[in-house]
Amino acid sequence: MTLGLSLLAGLCGVLLALGVLWPLRTRGRAGFTAACLSVGVVAASLYLLVGDPRAAREAAATPTLADLRQGVQALEQSLQRDPQRADGWVLLGRSRSELGQADGAADAFARAAALAPDDAGVLVEAAQARAQADAGKRFDDTALQWLRHAMAVQPDAERAAWLMGIALRQRGRDAEAVQVWSALLPRLQGGAATALQEQLSIARAAAGEQAPSPADKDTSPLKVRIVLPAGFDVSQWPDGTALFVLARAVGGTPMPVAVKRFPLSALPETVELDDADSPMPTAPLSAQARVEVVARLSRTGNATRGDDDLESDPVAVDVPHHGEVTVRLR
Repeated sequence: MTLGLSLLAGLCGVLLALGVLWPLRTRGRAGFTAACLSVGVVAASLYLLVGDPRAAREAAATPTLADLRQGVQALEQSLQRDPQRADGWVLLGRSRSELGQADGAADAFARAAALAPDDAGVLVEAAQARAQADAGKRFDDTALQWLRHAMAVQPDAERAAWLMGIALRQRGRDAEAVQVWSALLPRLQGGAATALQEQLSIARAAAGEQAPSPADKDTSPLKVRIVLPAGFDVSQWPDGTALFVLARAVGGTPMPVAVKRFPLSALPETVELDDADSPMPTAPLSAQARVEVVARLSRTGNATRGDDDLESDPVAVDVPHHGEVTVRLR
C-alpha cells in the first residue's frame, strides 16, 4: 500500500508542477520536463520517507481525489492558455480517465489526435477513449478511422491491430477481423498470443471459416547451409561454444519462430528448420509469410550475442522456401 500511495503522490506532484511551471516551458522543453518529473520524484520520495499508510486508511478518500482534481484543473487552465500541446491533451485525457470522466477523457484525446494526426500511439488512445465514452462501448466511424490510420503509419502497432479487430467484429465484419488478427498473432507471445488465438477462433466461427489445418499448409522445412569463415580453427574456441541457427519473422519481435542449437563438436554444414523447432506453438515457422535466417556461433553457448561471437548477416526469404538458404558466419 505504501508503494501505491507514493506513486499516487508522485502523480499528483507531476500534475501540480505542470500547472505551476507551464508558463516556463518556452524556455526549454527538456528543462521543463525535467522539472515536472523532479517534483513528482520528490513527492513520491517524501511519502516513502515520512508517509504513514495508516493515515490514508483512517482519512476519507476525498482529500486524495481532491488533490488529483486540483492538478487536473490546473492542467486544464494551462491548456486554455496554450491549447496547441498534444502531449498536454494526452496527459489530460489519461488523468480524466483515471478519475472516471470518460466523456472528458474522450474530448481531451480528440484534441490530441487533431494536433498529432500521425502519432499512432495518440490515435490508438483516442480511439479507445472514444469507445469507453460510448454507452455500448462501441468504436464509431471516427474511432475506426483513427485505428486505420494508426496501422497505416505504424504497421507493427499491435494494440491498434487488436482494437481494429474488435471494432470490425462489432460491425459484423468478422472475416476482416480474422484477417487483421491473423496477421497480428505471429507477433505476440505467451498469454497475449493465447488470448488472441481464442478470439480468433470465435471470429472464424462467426465468419463461417475454419482454422487452417496442417494439411492445408506447406510445412516443408527451411534448408539452411552454414558457411564458416576461411581458416576457421575449431581449436581456438572453448568446449562450451554452440551454434544457433534461427529464423524470425521479418518486422516482428526478436523472438525466433524456429531455432536449433548445435555443440562445437557437431557443427553442421546444413540445417533444416521446421514447425517442430518453434519455441512458440502459436507462431510456427509455417505460419509466417516471410522470415530472416541468421546463424550465430556463441563462445558462451547461450543465445545472447557476445562481442567475440561470429554471426551471419540476416537473409530474408519467403515462406515456404523451396531451395537452400546460405548464411555466412563473419
